[in-house]
Amino acid sequence: MIPVEPLTAGSFEPFGRVIEADPATAVEINAGFTTRFHALATADTGDGAAILSIFRGRPRPLAVAMLECHPLGSQAFMPLGGRDWLVVVAETPGAQACRAFHCRGDQGVQYARGVWHHPLLVLDTPQDFLVVDRAGDGDNLQEVFFDEVPISLPR
Repeated sequence: MIPVEPLTAGSFEPFGRVIEADPATAVEINAGFTTRFHALATADTGDGAAILSIFRGRPRPLAVAMLECHPLGSQAFMPLGGRDWLVVVAETPGAQACRAFHCRGDQGVQYARGVWHHPLLVLDTPQDFLVVDRAGDGDNLQEVFFDEVPISLPR
């Protein structure tokens, strides 16, 4: 069973960055009508190009039986629906190394280049995500499969 822990910048640091409105980065712009939370993450695309996409995640069983990684670039996910979701990451590609994080609907993540992670895990209803990742030459997807391990949500 993989327990779910709260997503914090410190706990997620080995895997990438948490993307959220950080007051330390706030800059008032547009005559004070907009707050810009500046440079919360940077896209690592190697020799590729940074692209923006929308991914629509649908609920699936809360279990992990595979992980993927992108060795040629980072990948960032920011929820657009404002609903909580889950992230599963691992330092090595296997069930025993998995860590699960509960993300608030106002938190996104950026997986560092080569970080093993599970595809989108939305809760309850479908949700769209703004995704920043790499397009370009080369094999930027690796996958491993293993026996299913359930995820244990806190009560």
